[in-house]
Amino acid sequence: MRAAFASRTDADNPLAALTVGEQPEPVHPDDDWVTVQVRASSLNHHDIWSLRGVGLPADRLPMILGCDAAGIDPDGNEVVVYPLIADPGDPRGISILSEHFPGTFAERVAVPRSSLLPLPAGMSLTDAACLPTAWLTAWRMLTTKGRVDDAAAVLVQGAGGGVATAAVALAVAMGKRVYATSRDAAKRARIAELGATAVEPGARLPERVDVVIETVGAATFDHSLKSAAPMARIVVSGATAGHEPTVNLRRVFAMQLEIVGTSMGTCDELRDLLTFCAQRKVRPVVDSVVPFSRIEDAFAQLHAGTVFGKLVVDHTA
Repeated sequence: MRAAFASRTDADNPLAALTVGEQPEPVHPDDDWVTVQVRASSLNHHDIWSLRGVGLPADRLPMILGCDAAGIDPDGNEVVVYPLIADPGDPRGISILSEHFPGTFAERVAVPRSSLLPLPAGMSLTDAACLPTAWLTAWRMLTTKGRVDDAAAVLVQGAGGGVATAAVALAVAMGKRVYATSRDAAKRARIAELGATAVEPGARLPERVDVVIETVGAATFDHSLKSAAPMARIVVSGATAGHEPTVNLRRVFAMQLEIVGTSMGTCDELRDLLTFCAQRKVRPVVDSVVPFSRIEDAFAQLHAGTVFGKLVVDHTA
C-alpha cells in the first residue's frame, strides 16, 4: 500500500529521511485490532522529530509516520482515530502511532477497536483529522490541567503552531479573554481574526492571566511567569525554543503559581473535544489541505516553520 515513512533518520536534514512508496499491509497484534481506511490525516512536529531519530531508533525502521487520522472502519462507519496505544514495552506504558506501531500516513492503519470514535454529525473528515494530537493536547492543557473554567483570561505563547493556535480557538470559544504572542506580524493579524488580542513576545499585557499555555520554552518562559496572576496555572507541553529556561523561584512561591506539564490526552478527553467542537461549531484552523501525492511538500512546509494552524493530507486525492 502507498505510505509515507521514515526509511532512515537524519538529525541534520530530516526531510532527506522521508520516503513515499510501498509498505506492507497493516498487521493486527491482537484480535481486538481492526483496519481503518484512512481518508484524511494531518502533520505534527512529532513527524519531523521522528525523521530526526528522536524516539525512533534504527531497529524500528522503516516506520510509517503520522499520528492523526479520520476514515472508515470495517463496518463502514466514519471514525476518528485516537492515536495513543497501550504499550507495555514503552516506559510510559503507552506510545503514539508511528513510534512502536505504524502510523497514519498510509492507505490503511491498524488500531485497537477501542481507539475509534464516531465522527460527529456535520464534521468533515479533514477537520476531524486535525484533532487527535495538537487539538487534544490544547484541550487537555486548558481543561484538565489549566482548569480554565475557573479562569477569566488566558495567555497563549507562540500562536501559529498547531497546539497554540488550537488553544486560542478553543479558549475564545469558551468565552475567555485570550492574549496570544507571535514574532510574525502576519501571524499576529491572523490570531486577531480568531478573536484573541495578539501581542509581540514579551509585551506587557493589560492584565495578569489565570492560565498560560506554554509550548515555546526558554524563549518565552520568563514572560509567562511575569504574566501570571496569583495562583495561576502555567501549562507546558513543548519546548521548541529551549528546554532549560531560567525560573525565578521566588515569583513561583510568592505568587503561588502552578507549573504543570502535559502531553496529549485521554480517549474520553478526545470524545469531549469532538462533542465541544460539534456543539459550538468550532472548526480547526487549517493552513492548507494537500493531496497525498504532495505529502513531501507538506513536510517541507512544516519544517520551514511557515505553517499557521494544521496541514491536512487528503488521502482520497
